[in-house]
Amino acid sequence: MTGGGGEDVPAPRRRPLTVLPLVALIFYDVSGGPFGIEDSVRAGGGALLPLLGFLILPVLWSLPEALITAELASAFPTNAGYVAWVSAAFGPTVAFLVGFSKWASGTLDNALYPVLFLDYLRSSGLALAPPIRSLAVLGLTTALTYLNFRGLHLVGLSALFLTAFSLSPFVALTVLAIPKIRPSRWLAVNPKAIDPRGYFNSMFWNLNYWDKASTLAGEVDEPRKTFPKAVFGAVALVVGAYLIPLLAGTGALPSETAAEWTDGFFSEVGQRIGGPWLRVWIQAAAAMSNMGLFEAEMSSDSFQLLGMAEMGMIPAIFARRSRHGTPTYSILCSATGVVVLSFMSFQEIIELLNFLYGLGMLAVFAAFVKLRFKDPDLPRPYRIPLGSVGAAVMCVPPVLLIGTVMCLASATTIVVNIIVLAVGVAMYFGVERLKRSGLVEFLTPVPSDSFHGSSSDDDVEDVRAVLLPAAVPPAQEEEVASKAE
Repeated sequence: MTGGGGEDVPAPRRRPLTVLPLVALIFYDVSGGPFGIEDSVRAGGGALLPLLGFLILPVLWSLPEALITAELASAFPTNAGYVAWVSAAFGPTVAFLVGFSKWASGTLDNALYPVLFLDYLRSSGLALAPPIRSLAVLGLTTALTYLNFRGLHLVGLSALFLTAFSLSPFVALTVLAIPKIRPSRWLAVNPKAIDPRGYFNSMFWNLNYWDKASTLAGEVDEPRKTFPKAVFGAVALVVGAYLIPLLAGTGALPSETAAEWTDGFFSEVGQRIGGPWLRVWIQAAAAMSNMGLFEAEMSSDSFQLLGMAEMGMIPAIFARRSRHGTPTYSILCSATGVVVLSFMSFQEIIELLNFLYGLGMLAVFAAFVKLRFKDPDLPRPYRIPLGSVGAAVMCVPPVLLIGTVMCLASATTIVVNIIVLAVGVAMYFGVERLKRSGLVEFLTPVPSDSFHGSSSDDDVEDVRAVLLPAAVPPAQEEEVASKAE
């Protein structure tokens, strides 16, 4: 580490995450409930394609991503998450670009939620004038950021409450819809009304971000045991939270309403099936769900920056923790990005973040396969029950899905993503220049010789030894604690 050890101060107070709060945080990293899946019915030209999508894509896309997250998070239980995996496979340059692109994707994603919260209030009759609306977005972002600052354990407990509240109206909706369901409506599809770009972007957005939870691995109680349990619990919760309300809504309403299924339409479904009281309940649940989505995304993004700082990839200031154990400057950086990006429209944000996220995931899948072949004996407390070849084959369908989403992207999205990647490259070389100048403090970087992807099995073990907190010598632990404040 560069710089002195500083004065002896108490280490930040940290309460590790247990299984249920982690399940709730993963649920909100990925889903948050059926809000946002409505557009898949319109873009799919009826109920059939979205129902098939939410049956098939979790197996072809979500499950492989969740399995990879469980395996590599148990092998690398550190806040660097997928950045550490890519570093071990391809080196720090590629890892930095992946970390930057996925942080930018997450910040874009998080910019949606304060806006969507106000949109649901507007659908309830509480419309705000543009200047007041902008102030409301800023105020809401500030309040939710402060909750994140107060501690990840608190965020996890609030996510548990929000999960129960967000899903509760759909239990009532499903029960009330059962007498009105006509199974033939589930087979409805109008080929002329299909919007491939809108359909695939909607499906992809609603089923991704499983790997985001890996950036919380360093904050989890017994991560090697807890993480796999939480990931698989979240998979079941997400699939059920999508399929059951979609089956109830599309089965109970006439097929001709497919064109009406746009963002926020579930509140109208509640009105038609249960009455005004159910509409209001769903709107309240949707608003609260956006709060949970914001909190989970903010946690993942900020702890990713903390993990990158601990690896020496970005300045040490991003690794500093508050007295609550949260990364103060990383949270402020992510919150600033949310405020700057909140002026964009819903569809613009989804397409841009999907493309960015897809680029990062291609590197993650490649890193998983390379580590399987490069170091098959790497300690993996949870291991996908497939050989190296089988693991590689498992990655083919999600890679094809990413390619499909990218091919359907607009020219504007491609140009913007090229600009973002160019900014990432410039930032990498800028950070390297800062390291050489000695003007900015960095924590001890991971030795570059351990990251060039050679065939030696010892390289990955060297990376794990540097990354994992348990491998840090006591003298360095005291130095890290003294700088945490």
